[in-house]
Amino acid sequence: MLRPARKSRHLRNSTALAAVALGAALALTSTTAQAATPAPKHYVALGDSYAAGAGVPGQSAGLCLRSDRNYGHLVAAALKAGAYTDVTCSAAKIKAMTQPQYDLFLKVNDPQLDALTPDTDLVTLGIGGNDLGTSDLGIGDVIATCVAGAVVNPLGTPCQDVYNHGHWDWSSWSWQYGEDDLADRIDAARPQLADALRRIHAKAPRAKVLLVGYPSVLPADGSSCVLRQPLAPRDVPYLYRTLGALNAMLESTAAANGAVYVDTRTPTAGHDACSDDRWIEGALPGSPAVPFHPNATGEKAMADAVLAALR
Repeated sequence: MLRPARKSRHLRNSTALAAVALGAALALTSTTAQAATPAPKHYVALGDSYAAGAGVPGQSAGLCLRSDRNYGHLVAAALKAGAYTDVTCSAAKIKAMTQPQYDLFLKVNDPQLDALTPDTDLVTLGIGGNDLGTSDLGIGDVIATCVAGAVVNPLGTPCQDVYNHGHWDWSSWSWQYGEDDLADRIDAARPQLADALRRIHAKAPRAKVLLVGYPSVLPADGSSCVLRQPLAPRDVPYLYRTLGALNAMLESTAAANGAVYVDTRTPTAGHDACSDDRWIEGALPGSPAVPFHPNATGEKAMADAVLAALR
């Protein structure tokens, strides 16, 4: 039997050895994770305002509202990229991949795919949301329509009524919906996105391509948005489903065209524009960001999702 003093020393030594073993295991795990994600030689970030970090300080690139704390910058720093090119731009639609982007008849960005070179070995692309809108504002005109509708019909579904053609049907004596314009626009964006992904592979054949989805902008239930956001609470589930359909289209299109889909909705759930702990700002941002866009914490969460997808 060990004497008390000798027993105490034995326990301390065992604890120390266990700590050393745990530290070695963690170091090995960390080394393995880093080895699985080598530093890219040339990383190019493409996309719209969610990729640009619109409104998050510090801003550059004029109306593109490009932040030096967007997820692309954070990923480049984490991976210690040899070269990093950020051509993301607010209000970009899929066509901005191959065409110059204009705002108020002013050119604000060159075709984003022009940034790709044969040595590009990592590409992130966040695009598609602005194709839900018909104006140069992209998703901004959808948000404006929904907010304006809530002013005159706060207890109804004014946003869904516009895009899903809600109407009273006298024959069934009930409220009915017709063709969903936003669903149609998501379907129309699919072949355009597939073409953009094919072009990326052609211009950067050795690149790993990640298609980054959209975060949890709104909750599934609109009750938490009452008196917090200028939206009709009954419209919120419709908008939530629409964003889910957009992300589903992005995921399936990525899978069919040699890209990795990055889910940012799951890791940002519970931090939407109606939550107590917002990573996505609302109509009146509490942290610097464009309304209904990620703040700095949201961009960090999206960067973490990208890094996780690269492991």
